[in-house]
Amino acid sequence: MRTLRIATRKSPLALWQARHVADLLARRHPGLQSSLIEMTTTGDRFLQAPLAEIGGKGMFIKEIEEALLERNADLAVHSLKDVTTLVPGELCIAAVPAREDARDAFVSPSVARLGDVARDASIGTSSLRRQCQLLERRPDLRIVSLRGNVETRLRKMREQGLAGVVLAVAGLRRLKLEGQVAEVLDAGVMLPAVGQGALAIECRAEDEEVRELLAPLNDEKTRTEVSAERSFLAELQGGCRVPLAGHAILTGETLRLRGLVGSPDGKTVIRGERSGPSRTAVTIGKALAQEIASRGGREILQAFGGNPTAVPDS
Repeated sequence: MRTLRIATRKSPLALWQARHVADLLARRHPGLQSSLIEMTTTGDRFLQAPLAEIGGKGMFIKEIEEALLERNADLAVHSLKDVTTLVPGELCIAAVPAREDARDAFVSPSVARLGDVARDASIGTSSLRRQCQLLERRPDLRIVSLRGNVETRLRKMREQGLAGVVLAVAGLRRLKLEGQVAEVLDAGVMLPAVGQGALAIECRAEDEEVRELLAPLNDEKTRTEVSAERSFLAELQGGCRVPLAGHAILTGETLRLRGLVGSPDGKTVIRGERSGPSRTAVTIGKALAQEIASRGGREILQAFGGNPTAVPDS
């Protein structure tokens, strides 16, 4: 078998994810070799600017997708929540492995629960989704923008004397930092981002050999859940300027999808929920998006601006 070239960002979390996929491939196909092509993306280079100002979360995958299109890599591994809803026609998401915990975590050097944070305390996050939900419950909180990899955000939390930060459980677990979690936030408190906790393995649509090698890595339960979430996002055309969340859970043959659209200050939050047969995942996502849009979500999207090629979280 040939050696597969895996394109990935250089962050510790991205490298863990790429190595994890390489290991999954080796288990499924004994003797198969993989090599990593480590890349720096636009999103990595401009860490001081808000994502909306540099083109949205698509800036974390642009150069990597170009490497695939230029045949400098055979496949790419992304955090699924970084993948835009519009995938280039020459590419495809060939596999979505089993998902890690999709929830968010509160990390704090001083308190055990988010509810114990003092009035007017400072909390770090670069996500408008997290900001919106934090301020909805606690309008007194001061939100401090933090970008960078997981370790950088934890360091900035300590250096800036913040009461805490909100990060994805999946990233903390993958980096063996779960011991720093003060509280895992239930989805009823902090609804996760679309695709959070899941990986996307992308390749050229025409490369049948690579697609066949990747096919066994696909987890149908996870793929069904994220299909509903991404359909919800695509229908709303939400971008990096709009707080938006969507999380689906498949139990047996029944899919339950919860979603929200809100204002960055948390003063207006529109929530909704839909359930149905798993085979209708895409339809469920579209229907929930249309319902939320009709109940005030459309006005929020118009006020803050949507972008169908972006994804709404960091």
